[in-house]
Amino acid sequence: MPSLPPIPRAYRVVAFFLRPLLFAITRRDWQGTQNLPDRGFIAVANHVTEIDPVTLAHFLYDQGRAPKITAKASLWKVPVLGGILTRTGMIPVHRGTAGAAQSLVDSTTQLERGECVVFFPEGTLTRDPDGWPMVGKTGVARLALTSRAPVVPIGQWGAEQLLAPYGKVFKPIPPKRVAVHAGTPVDLSDLYDRPHDTATLREATERIMAAITAQVEQIRGEEAPAERFDMRKNPGSEKHR
Repeated sequence: MPSLPPIPRAYRVVAFFLRPLLFAITRRDWQGTQNLPDRGFIAVANHVTEIDPVTLAHFLYDQGRAPKITAKASLWKVPVLGGILTRTGMIPVHRGTAGAAQSLVDSTTQLERGECVVFFPEGTLTRDPDGWPMVGKTGVARLALTSRAPVVPIGQWGAEQLLAPYGKVFKPIPPKRVAVHAGTPVDLSDLYDRPHDTATLREATERIMAAITAQVEQIRGEEAPAERFDMRKNPGSEKHR
């Protein structure tokens, strides 16, 4: 069995301080860990609140992975946080600039090293009124089809009780149940050799979002809306709720 990539020292230092806090303020429902490959893979998840990248990283770290999370490049300008993101190997995304493609290059390099790269395909916090996954962007589909790395769909729910979407008040007491469930890799093999045009990328993206949504449905014990929320059809939703 291939050995997992070593966890960088900076990552272990951050985890040393964060994990005891997370153990204290959450009641964890981790499921589907057997679906995580022992080689480089793409983890794709829904995005409900600003804190769920931390709880998702906790889930993956507990399985021996030091996930490399893609995040908006502006976070690297925040004092202290920018240095932590760099030292732990996180991947900046330069949206709407000439450097936008660099995140895919960086992600490919990490996958080739056997790392776990995390994407939130929605590109921002969901604007669905009930918190369901919305229409995804095609960047992760492009990476998946070019790299042919496994794509593991992950549903998560509960972190929004710690910090509401766009909220300012952190509510660690009492401890909150945080569920993170990983599904089997999304089958995109029939799309690998097709032209990676808009139609193919959208098909791959919808398969990815459907797989994520299925995990969220399992956690919540209810069905998602038949039609996925689309920010392009709801321009007012660009504003913070």
